[in-house]
Amino acid sequence: MKRFILKLVLLVVMVAQGATVVVRAQSVNHNFEVSKNLDIFNALYRDLDLYYVDTLDAQKNIDNAANYMLEMLDPYTEYFAEQNTSELKQLTTGRYAGIGAVTSFRPELQRSIIVKPMAGQPAAQAGLLPGDVILSIDGKSLDPCTSKDVDEQNRYATDVSGRLRGEPGTTFDLKVRRPSNGKLYTFRITRRNIVQPSVKLATIVSDSVGYIRLSQFIEGTANEVRRALVDIKQRGARSLILDLRDNPGGVLEEAVKTVNLFVSRGREVVTTRGKVKEQNHTYKTQLDAQDTDLPIVVLTDGGSASASEITSGALQDYDRAVIMGRRTYGKGLVQQSRELPYKSILKLTTAKYYIPSGRCVQAYKFKDGLPVHLPDSLSHEFRTANGRIVRDGGGITPDVVLKTDSLPHLMTYLQNSNQLFDYCVSYRSAHPTIAPARDFRLTDEEYADFCQFMKDHKFAYDSYTLRALDKLREWARFEGYDEASLAEMDVLEKKLKSSDDQLFERWKPAILHVVEGAIVESYYYDAGHQEYDLRDDTDVQHAIEMLHNPKQMHKILSGEPDA
Repeated sequence: MKRFILKLVLLVVMVAQGATVVVRAQSVNHNFEVSKNLDIFNALYRDLDLYYVDTLDAQKNIDNAANYMLEMLDPYTEYFAEQNTSELKQLTTGRYAGIGAVTSFRPELQRSIIVKPMAGQPAAQAGLLPGDVILSIDGKSLDPCTSKDVDEQNRYATDVSGRLRGEPGTTFDLKVRRPSNGKLYTFRITRRNIVQPSVKLATIVSDSVGYIRLSQFIEGTANEVRRALVDIKQRGARSLILDLRDNPGGVLEEAVKTVNLFVSRGREVVTTRGKVKEQNHTYKTQLDAQDTDLPIVVLTDGGSASASEITSGALQDYDRAVIMGRRTYGKGLVQQSRELPYKSILKLTTAKYYIPSGRCVQAYKFKDGLPVHLPDSLSHEFRTANGRIVRDGGGITPDVVLKTDSLPHLMTYLQNSNQLFDYCVSYRSAHPTIAPARDFRLTDEEYADFCQFMKDHKFAYDSYTLRALDKLREWARFEGYDEASLAEMDVLEKKLKSSDDQLFERWKPAILHVVEGAIVESYYYDAGHQEYDLRDDTDVQHAIEMLHNPKQMHKILSGEPDA
């Protein structure tokens, strides 16, 4: 017996030693492959630089090579050259020093314009308005950009934006031309630290239902939510809609602190697991909760990602809130920044995160930049605190799934069009004030004026139908169809184009919502636009109905079977 045990021990030791040898061999081989391929890349670029017929731009080409490699890994691992590191800092902190205004280059003006002054920030306080054309900064005139090259135009826009930023406390003169009257104005503006708020709107939407719209998770987000929660409860809120739609996430720790507002101390919120042991960490709530009994509905959609999924997923796993809306994006990856030579930075994925039930919300894979979720038949089951079944496979599936309103492709083009922006500038110049955000309406006459304005300013959109028809015509010619067949396609094209004029009447309610919202924002900023949107927001209406039905909420959260 002793001899058998000795043999068994020796066998185990030999297997362990063999495994160690294999691991070491794999490690040596891996390190050799890395070293070999780096040598090849260095030699390749050296010879290109020496012998290629044209002079190469080292920074541009190496950046392109690095970015292409990172794109093959995941959408979140990024390289920031020295001149772009401030962009990363702004993404994580939401802070920068400047005037607090969005600017954009307009090719037809050959200049940058003020697109959106932010509420309470230096630009808005000084009196800048959307549409103001930037002529000079700090006494230095800006020559117009006459180039048709998009890269040149982008460089011009970046330069203007960079000049508007600077050290907080510095004062400068900004000269603009106002399109409504053609007059020149000079504004004396003092730069300061700009903090983009996470809470876009906190209000009462119906009876005692409070509403908080959370747009991002940056440093201080949880404190913003805490203050908003105290405010709406003082105003009579006895239940809450936490709106995380189109919230791309951000700082993981802020998600943990936000969950802590509604979940008691010492509860696990998220665990990170990576290749390196130091990346493994469990985050728990550290403080007493603000309110553990407040009924909550969390709204999500496909734009809710990362920290939004930690927040909604943890509240779902603890049966603390009813999740309502649409399946979230599926970003269950943790990024960390590492400094590289010459002040550049690599933001790389170092771990995956797992919410309290044990599931990871990371999408199965990405295709064309979009997440691919596993069907329920291939996903794994997990359990909430009350024993409800939840699944992995990508994102957070709501407890109550709501359909998306189907709108034509036209809406996307309209929202992003220069013509709509110019109409809002024109409308504001003719109307010094408008009704409060929730009450604002365009009259039928004003809508007709808007339609004419868009036609006069040649608004057009890329119709999928016309694009498909062009392709069909191309195929028909390639396959030898006769001219009569092609002529029929021309007749169809004319019919389709003539119907464009009818689109503004057919989709009038949806278009009115877009136009009125844009006008409201030009007067009342982001908060006003958010408040206006609440008026016709069907998701919010469903959430209100749920909060007014405590029996249904209890049934969902307790996991009671249907009778």
